[in-house]
Amino acid sequence: MEKKDECRMNGIRRLGVVGCGQMGSGIAEVAALAGIETVAREVSEELWRAGRDRIEASLERAQAKGRIEADAAAAALSRFHGTTELADLAQCDLVIEAVVEDLEVKRQLFGQLDALLEPSGILASNTSSLTLTQLAVCTQRPDRFLGLHFFNPVSAMRLVEVVRTLMTSPETLAAGHEFVHQIGKQAVECKDGSGFVVNRLLVPYLLDAVRALEQNVASMEDIDTGMKLGCGHPMGPFTLLDFIGLDTIVFIADIMFDEYREARYAPPPMLRQLVQAGRLGRKSGRGFYDYGGGSGGSG
Repeated sequence: MEKKDECRMNGIRRLGVVGCGQMGSGIAEVAALAGIETVAREVSEELWRAGRDRIEASLERAQAKGRIEADAAAAALSRFHGTTELADLAQCDLVIEAVVEDLEVKRQLFGQLDALLEPSGILASNTSSLTLTQLAVCTQRPDRFLGLHFFNPVSAMRLVEVVRTLMTSPETLAAGHEFVHQIGKQAVECKDGSGFVVNRLLVPYLLDAVRALEQNVASMEDIDTGMKLGCGHPMGPFTLLDFIGLDTIVFIADIMFDEYREARYAPPPMLRQLVQAGRLGRKSGRGFYDYGGGSGGSG
């Protein structure tokens, strides 16, 4: 109990991040910048070094734009530690999972982490679509389990969804809020449910845009322009779909449809066909728009 109280008074001092891909490396970066000793675990040294390279490149961009000083970037890198061993996370106050969006992979991982962490340690998932209760029950500490859903790119996006399950204790929820504040982000709190707040509202909007295109309501360019100029959105739905990745949207939408069984979460045929054709958006060179590197028919 003494360690638990000390951790709550001083904030998170040592953070573990499992997965050092796009999201995991971003979480590690903002935590290290906030003065937190951060250990990132990957399955190979090559992968965690790639994560470190992403962090270095992001810090260099921040310096070039005058957002941080060189000494702050160097200090952040000194707080970042990579490992291939889960056991190296045993002394962390909080461990955030940011691995592939696969239920069984996550369930197995949390079972292993639960056995390693001190009783006071908190477990969190960065999942964007899976419900947290089915992950929390794989541990012996469901009261010390919550969701901390970051947004990409983590270094630029200020929001973190703090998600509570029926079993999350008030103390754990408060610690989640405190951590978000500690790293300079803004928290919104919500209960457990596929999609949480943002994706629960965003995904149907994006799918409706595709349905409008299927029904020849307007061209995708005009739909994008309409939402930018009419609603003040920084980018239209088709530009955003391409940015996120069409395969990612289909994957998330399928999970949400399975959870809620509501038609608004069902991916429309056009979206599935683009994914089947390999047109995934910016990452493949072509999605709804052509970025100069894709193949297939016109949008």
